[in-house]
Amino acid sequence: AYSTVSQLSYVVLGVALLTPSGITGGLIHIANHAFSKITLFMGAGAIYVALHTKKISELSGAGRQMPFTMAAFGIASLSMIGVPLVCGFVTKWYLILGALEAKAQFILFFLLASTILNTAYFAPILYKAYFEKPKEDKGYHEAPAFMVVPLVLTALASVLMGLFPDYFMNIVKAVLR
Repeated sequence: AYSTVSQLSYVVLGVALLTPSGITGGLIHIANHAFSKITLFMGAGAIYVALHTKKISELSGAGRQMPFTMAAFGIASLSMIGVPLVCGFVTKWYLILGALEAKAQFILFFLLASTILNTAYFAPILYKAYFEKPKEDKGYHEAPAFMVVPLVLTALASVLMGLFPDYFMNIVKAVLR
């Protein structure tokens, strides 16, 4: 819930800046949040179904056991953080531009703080999944395809929005006219 409040605050912030870049960042973040957060939720469900755990402490080696699920989960996490090549970066970039256009440089501190907090709660999951060895090697243990395919597609949408933001920017510009 805290993550969602944080992410939706970006939307409000973008609109509140009352600059073209800020509003663009806020509106694009709606789609980013939709794709990234649903990927995280579906990923958590797939992890529960395949590994029968809800605990981060039990995700050691999950990246090898569930490569598709964890890759999608990782992409969504990186998008929520705002790393380049995924949509979260595009939205934060436009929010930064919007803050500068509004001469509200203090907003940059809040964006940085939020990025650090996002990193703090996603990094341990990714570290355990990819860099720790599992206590017992269960081998390849992916969730059923009907669970994995949708989360891979939503993660792919986040990457496509990050690599080709102009398509989505044109939609936002049409809305703003």
